[in-house]
Amino acid sequence: MATQAKRRRVSCGGRRRHTPLRRASPLPRPQRRPAHGCAACRGSLAALHIPSPNPGPSSAHAPPSSPPPASSSGRGRHCACLSQVAGLAGCEDPTPVAGFLRWCRRVGLELSPKVAVSRQGTVAGYGMVARESVQPGELLFAVPRAALLSQHTCSISGLLERERGALQSQSGWVPLLLALLHELQAPASPWSPYFALWPELGRLEHPMFCFQEPLEEEDDEKEPNSPLMVPAADVLNHLANHNANLEYSPNCLRMVATQPIPKGHEIFNTYGQMANWQLIHMYGFAEPYPDNTDDTADIQMVTVREAALQGTKVEAERLLLYERWDFLCKLEMVGEEGAFVIGREEVLTEEELAMTLKVLCMPAEEFREFKDQDGWGDDKREEDSLTITNIPKLKASWRRLLRDSVLLTLQTYATDLKTEQDLLSSKEVYATLSWREQQALQVRYGQKMILHQLLELTN
Repeated sequence: MATQAKRRRVSCGGRRRHTPLRRASPLPRPQRRPAHGCAACRGSLAALHIPSPNPGPSSAHAPPSSPPPASSSGRGRHCACLSQVAGLAGCEDPTPVAGFLRWCRRVGLELSPKVAVSRQGTVAGYGMVARESVQPGELLFAVPRAALLSQHTCSISGLLERERGALQSQSGWVPLLLALLHELQAPASPWSPYFALWPELGRLEHPMFCFQEPLEEEDDEKEPNSPLMVPAADVLNHLANHNANLEYSPNCLRMVATQPIPKGHEIFNTYGQMANWQLIHMYGFAEPYPDNTDDTADIQMVTVREAALQGTKVEAERLLLYERWDFLCKLEMVGEEGAFVIGREEVLTEEELAMTLKVLCMPAEEFREFKDQDGWGDDKREEDSLTITNIPKLKASWRRLLRDSVLLTLQTYATDLKTEQDLLSSKEVYATLSWREQQALQVRYGQKMILHQLLELTN
């Protein structure tokens, strides 16, 4: 799970779209592999001279009694062999929750008496529920940094640090993956009671995930912190309208209530401000409409160009439109692979979409002058604002181009909105779908609802 992520637009080769900032980095869904890991992991372990742990005292490794705080990060690919070894750790305890709570007391992980780890009353698997009413600002639990599992706190932390250069990758995940692989296979791992709460990874319908500690605002240009596993915090399920949030401090990580939580209600964290397509990609689930207030729909930038081309009648008009498009590319407002991002309550790429509609719809002479001046200064008028509520007030040419772009986007789906509504309204038919089909349906339906809202606003 992750701390709450902020949204920002990221420019990449002319492409600007919203992306969760500092969101959690998942481990992709593992596949079944032979014991002791896949060939890639066996190779990595051998290269570092790390023996594959076997049952017995000789394989036990204890972490430092007071390991250093975690630092530095990234996300990448998950070694599939973790699915085989996850069930080995802590499997002797027939009551995983009781064993986990004993472990919490031993490592100084403080759980409020008002909360409980349980499978009862949760939306999926283990979760955390309120045993008593909780008020905003109340501490739910605090995790000391010594209890975190990372490349810095695992039993092979010294080796990983010495071989840091050899383990560098674009993702930055290799050290944590090796740490996890080693601890999961070690029968005497200090984190065994924590692992006992994990589902059987080979049967997961979603990826594993971990936390990425955010940087301070003044440190935004630094390398991100390394991923780490946070016991207790990753028990919480996600909800856009979450009622708890993880806070970072030098000595511990604190989960604090952000809303009143009635007795018996589940406690939810947030994995970040994520659209359903991002949730299903990173975590394997989507929030049913209309629960995810952070949901979005994309209109590909080239689709707007295609819609504008539909309105041209002669070759000269087509050539002028391509000239306008090239100018927008020069301004880094559009790109061949970019997308305009429309949210439920806002246009997340408002600046880019407004400029695109303006340039593609302005009279030819006005465009020539606009281009000669490399774009005018900040003359944005209130009537040109692309807030959701202001879309009906846009110029007719803007609304027409936006509407045509939405219609073209809807044509890219294999089914229409009514088909999705029929599936969702029939409990019997919906129940015949697999979990993944149900989640994909929720993603499509949420996107189409946003696009149809745009159709109504541009009509």
